[in-house]
Amino acid sequence: MPRDVTLLWALRSPCAFACPHCYFGTIEEHKDNPPGQAGVLSHLSRTDLPASALTAFARTLAGSPVERVVIAGGEPLDWPGALEVISLIKDAGCQVVIATNGVPLTRPHVAGRLVALGADGVSVSLDSADAETNDQMRPSRSGRFGYHDVLEGIRTLLQARAGKPAPRVGIYTVVTRSRPQEITDVARLAAGLGVDYYVPQPVSLAPGHTLYGQLSHTPGDVTDVGEHLARLYSDPKGLALPDPSYIQRFIAAVSTHDNGHVPECFGGARLFFIQPDGSVWDCPSDRRIAATAPGRRRTIRDGDARTLFATRPACTNCSLFSRDCVNMWPLVLDMPRLLNAGASR
Repeated sequence: MPRDVTLLWALRSPCAFACPHCYFGTIEEHKDNPPGQAGVLSHLSRTDLPASALTAFARTLAGSPVERVVIAGGEPLDWPGALEVISLIKDAGCQVVIATNGVPLTRPHVAGRLVALGADGVSVSLDSADAETNDQMRPSRSGRFGYHDVLEGIRTLLQARAGKPAPRVGIYTVVTRSRPQEITDVARLAAGLGVDYYVPQPVSLAPGHTLYGQLSHTPGDVTDVGEHLARLYSDPKGLALPDPSYIQRFIAAVSTHDNGHVPECFGGARLFFIQPDGSVWDCPSDRRIAATAPGRRRTIRDGDARTLFATRPACTNCSLFSRDCVNMWPLVLDMPRLLNAGASR
């Protein structure tokens, strides 16, 4: 059985930041109006799976089609069971990449444990090279954490790695319409820190989101975005980047707000999204999730990865394009390039 499946697995977890564009939503809004629709995540959901169910599923990954697991949150490294889940994933022979806000990495025992477990990659979120701007976009819930803690976390992990090839360390940046310059500014910062890879991503918000008009790109933003992407790829500063075709995928994503056809889509064939309640979706696209018939919905609760992903019809005719789609390409097609120690410095 070929191992070619990537799981994006979101674990229930708090987060030190209250990013208004986060796909988890905010704790404040969900206290009064907890979401009930399929695919919408909440820090407060009572339906999330217990740790025992997560570890039971992780133990079934060995011998399954799953090649790679990207652990996300909230902030997964603030959930006490995350390191055990990561250990079980590695024991199953899978690659594991952790998506983190960077703050837990300031704790040396966390950084050291990730190195000891053999984590393959750690992707840190940072949305601006300017401290004040970043902290406005990613406000601290407590007022205690921010930009400088994220940088300290990156440096702590690189120090713990101590010249070892793994984990590869990268920065992911959410690019909004008013700040296309972050594409190149954060790359310059990343290179100075000594990280290995860098992925800028267009902000992805549902049309009904309160910040949709303010943050989401329009076709009029294509020129500026394209210029900064071209500069990035002409001088990557030693950073591993997604394949150069990513430029066109990024531009396509910001060129329209409408549904569109996704050629050669791998959702439901090589990519699956697991949310904290255990629901399994072909991809994280809100449009795709909403279009999934109740009879086709699945869960990892009491599930076995060896059978759950045995039948994987490709979603090659998907007409539900959203900006989530372009953000998935680096997880599947580009991750081998980003995790390749020979791809950059």
